[in-house]
Amino acid sequence: MAFVVGEACIRCKYTDCVDVCPVDDCFREGENFLVIDPVTCIDCGLCVPECPADAIFAEDDVPAEQQEYIALNAELAQHWPPINSPKPPLADADDWVDTGDKLQYLVR
Repeated sequence: MAFVVGEACIRCKYTDCVDVCPVDDCFREGENFLVIDPVTCIDCGLCVPECPADAIFAEDDVPAEQQEYIALNAELAQHWPPINSPKPPLADADDWVDTGDKLQYLVR
């Protein structure tokens, strides 16, 4: 079982989770979203409490309305480059952190 980045990360892209991840190629970076590669995730859970947006879930705990993010993480992880060190969040991340229905803003 892998961990999954959900909707709250879109347009925020906090990278606190990357800093604690013991696997170098686990997190993958898109323009305005991070995903977790389910192939390399070792299911340690260290990333979950580090996410300021509460956007990371164990696969079995992904909310019903975000189930599509399981497949989305797997798909995008195949195309996006790894991120191995923290970076500043997006400039307006704090404005978006509590916004819902953000899938429409995902830049693939």
